Amino acid sequence: MNLYGLIGYPLTHSFSQQYFTQKFEREGIMDCIYKNFPITSINEFPALLKANFLKGLNVTIPYKEQVLQYVTSLSDDVKIIGAANTIIISGDNLFAYNTDVIGFEKSFTNLIKPDHKRALVLGTGGASKAVQFVLKKLDIEYLLVSRSDSANGNLINYDQLTRVIMKQYPVIINCTPSGMSPADNNCPDIPYHFITPDHYVFDLIYKPAKTLLLKKAEEQGAAIKNGYDMLIIQAEESWKLWNTHS
Repeated sequence: MNLYGLIGYPLTHSFSQQYFTQKFEREGIMDCIYKNFPITSINEFPALLKANFLKGLNVTIPYKEQVLQYVTSLSDDVKIIGAANTIIISGDNLFAYNTDVIGFEKSFTNLIKPDHKRALVLGTGGASKAVQFVLKKLDIEYLLVSRSDSANGNLINYDQLTRVIMKQYPVIINCTPSGMSPADNNCPDIPYHFITPDHYVFDLIYKPAKTLLLKKAEEQGAAIKNGYDMLIIQAEESWKLWNTHS
């Protein structure tokens, strides 16, 4: 029996176990099981590996960056990004990949318009790093927005978001967990009244399907998209990787 799973914490928001279980049933894959492994610290990771005969793992918040200290090989993308969401396990060797990249790119580009040349990226974690990688590839200039102070010239605080900046950056991408179920009433602290019909707002969150961020953006006439398609694409890409190395 081949065991796959997801590490992160908490995992109440995750769809991966249900998705892969249904996939295995639908496609008649009888020798595979997918489980959630909600570990409270990345320090629990080595023990998890020893206790389970795992073939592959998905990685979610908050371990996409922290897990890299335990892997033996990084894909070229992961070397640049500094975060992984897919691990292939072969004996004592762990290979790190990032399928968020292809998932985000394929999903995000569907609603891109010619004047969408600048983006505000909310958050600086592992998911944000994959998004930044894609934006560079697409030649879209971006500005990071965080609650933390930084000397980084490419990063500002939320309270620095002015009307001018919001107009100059018509694409807004939420890479934070703000608004994720069950905290549906939360949303990133941006000046929503500066959003216009020229804006495109993409939220990596998929549950709820329409976050408070997307609702507020839609009320301002902006194009909106959630992270569901991205999630499906990255999951299928993970499955391809696991089977390639099986």
